[in-house]
Amino acid sequence: MTCVTYDKELTGLVVIDPYNDFISEGGKVWDRLKGVAEANGCVPHMRQVLDAARAGGIRICYALHHRYRPGDYETWKYIAPIQKAAWSRRTFEYGTWGAELHPGFEPQPGDLVAQEHWCSSGFANTDLDLLLQKHGIHRLIVMGLIAHTCLEATVRYGAELGYDVTVVKDATASYSDREMRAALEVNIPNYAGAILTADEVVAALK
Repeated sequence: MTCVTYDKELTGLVVIDPYNDFISEGGKVWDRLKGVAEANGCVPHMRQVLDAARAGGIRICYALHHRYRPGDYETWKYIAPIQKAAWSRRTFEYGTWGAELHPGFEPQPGDLVAQEHWCSSGFANTDLDLLLQKHGIHRLIVMGLIAHTCLEATVRYGAELGYDVTVVKDATASYSDREMRAALEVNIPNYAGAILTADEVVAALK
């Protein structure tokens, strides 16, 4: 295990997209994520880390995907493939159960909730960096969905901005083991200072 410690005054837990559509039975994308998510205990590990961070006084930061509303993309000149896919499925459609956060993952008073991101990175075109800076946060523990898209993009962007990033590797999921390995073993090690299990992160927080 990488020896890591976390100063609660400098550290924030970034929770990415814990929507019902992703991690609840009946969610629009759950069937695609279910195999990997259940194999690595993604949702219980996310809750384990969230609870430990709250108990340890770590600031909780939410980086949530834009919730679709009719008219959002219809007039865009250019739209990325990942946005086309979400649009076609109406993933995280505003006002629906799928766009609500999975039970137990709702923001609490004092949590930071950034503007919703339109593509993958929690930083791009949002106020996440501003909120973190205003609270003196320099180190990030990142978890959530999906490993090879929003989580990876947020980690990359965070590193570009100068944050020290830890990824919780069993508190994320993807569509397949292949995509998980690409994210966690090939791409993210170039940007994250540590890639740890939920148990390792919880032990470090204590």
